[in-house]
Amino acid sequence: MTRHDQINPEGQRHAVVIGAGLGGLAAGMRLGAQGWRVTLLDRLDMPGGRASAIMSRGHRFDLGPTIVTAPQVFRQLFADCGRNFDDAVTLKPLDPFYTIRWPDGSHLDAFAGDQAMEDEVTRLAPDDVKGWRAFLEDSRKRYLVGYEGMLTKPMHKLWSTLKVLPEFALLRADRSILGLARSRVRDERLRMALSFHPLFIGGDPSRVTSMYALVSYLEKTQGVHYAMGGVGQMAKAMADVIADQGGLLRFKSQVDTVLQSPSGRARGVRLTSGEEIASDIVVSNADAGHTYGKLAKGTRRWTGRKLDRTKWSMGLFVWYFGTKGTRDMWKDVGHHTILSGPRYEGLLNDIFRRGHLADDMSLYVHRPSVTDPDVAPDGDDTFYALSPVPHLGHRNPVNWSQEVERYRDRVQQVLEDRLLPGLGERITATMCLTPEDFRDRYLSPHGCGFSIEPRILQSAWFRPHNVSEEVPGLYLVGAGTHPGAGLPGVVASAEVLQKVVPQNVPHAQPHPMTQAAE
Repeated sequence: MTRHDQINPEGQRHAVVIGAGLGGLAAGMRLGAQGWRVTLLDRLDMPGGRASAIMSRGHRFDLGPTIVTAPQVFRQLFADCGRNFDDAVTLKPLDPFYTIRWPDGSHLDAFAGDQAMEDEVTRLAPDDVKGWRAFLEDSRKRYLVGYEGMLTKPMHKLWSTLKVLPEFALLRADRSILGLARSRVRDERLRMALSFHPLFIGGDPSRVTSMYALVSYLEKTQGVHYAMGGVGQMAKAMADVIADQGGLLRFKSQVDTVLQSPSGRARGVRLTSGEEIASDIVVSNADAGHTYGKLAKGTRRWTGRKLDRTKWSMGLFVWYFGTKGTRDMWKDVGHHTILSGPRYEGLLNDIFRRGHLADDMSLYVHRPSVTDPDVAPDGDDTFYALSPVPHLGHRNPVNWSQEVERYRDRVQQVLEDRLLPGLGERITATMCLTPEDFRDRYLSPHGCGFSIEPRILQSAWFRPHNVSEEVPGLYLVGAGTHPGAGLPGVVASAEVLQKVVPQNVPHAQPHPMTQAAE
């Protein structure tokens, strides 16, 4: 029998981190580098959270994020921990970044080079080249303010947000990113191409602030990359650093409650098994809604009522499938493809406001086997097709146990008609994740794909803070806190954490310990 919750007799401070997603892993690395003893807990059987993977019939299905932007965020994280990221993970730059295809047969390749990109815009919408250039300048200005200026800065004090409001006002942060695109270009396809990026962090482009136009400049300057072995390989490399630092990673361990002292300070966690683990601080990489709705209930700010009024990101339907003997087929289908549906704004309205599962859809199609042959058997392909769908919190939520096969059939039909002819004859492995799976596997409120939607009044100070003012000793990282969802955001949240955890944290008072089975 071993005890996992003893306070180190030599006085080393102990941090419990809930959740081994990339935010929790980054938090564990940074705390470990500062001399903390780290215990990281996750209910899954592997690190990565949504960035984990599943093997099926020789295919590796990367379940979550696939696009790596801002690789410097990872390199800095590893460097701050005395490691070299590139020794552990191989990033391969992609060019083009992705291809967008429209129902009329037109397409746009997003290239890294300025001239190549301008040539694409000229081909697609020659009258909008000047407006496209203006949008890129809009993007650059927002990058300087919103990314370089705010990404790793704590925003738990109202003044931190108030002092950037003049710059936000000058940049018309009150306008949506789709509104900004409309003001610059006339071609509806190009408007979609310039405004769709917030969907990758769960935001409605017709409602999300135009500050997210910064992604275009981020892609242009830092590129779009693929991690060989998948983002799960990055998670494994991060977990290895924590282990090398002396941290303890425990999988298949679900936290039920954040324990609090009589004064209200976080003093550890209780697992669903009943085991209690004492610590000096608790860091939650669980969804912020789950943290305040389940693990640390009773706060005055993030009450159940407020969580119910919060605007949440959309849900995701993801179909993972393998195909036989197709590596040399579908030559024009690259690593990342976006199939835009016949409606853009109407579909956004169905997904985010009406909660209606429409028959038409837009799809993001991931084909990693063109870059990383090891994801599939020789000559075969591994894919996933992702469709944004309503989350489960709408008045009449979708019953996915009844809809899953019908909707999967519809996704397959769209793929056969527009991208992968003959697909049905080639499928060898198949599985689906729906919002119900996101709810059950990741404990995501309403089965959302990306936690709280990144609207302007749900960002920075208005978002759940990295430091809980109401439960001293409780800290938050990950998609539901500042700076938000997406790989750079969740990893950067750990750098914010490092700045808000004081060096003189008082030791937790020892309390009766429960033995854990070896």
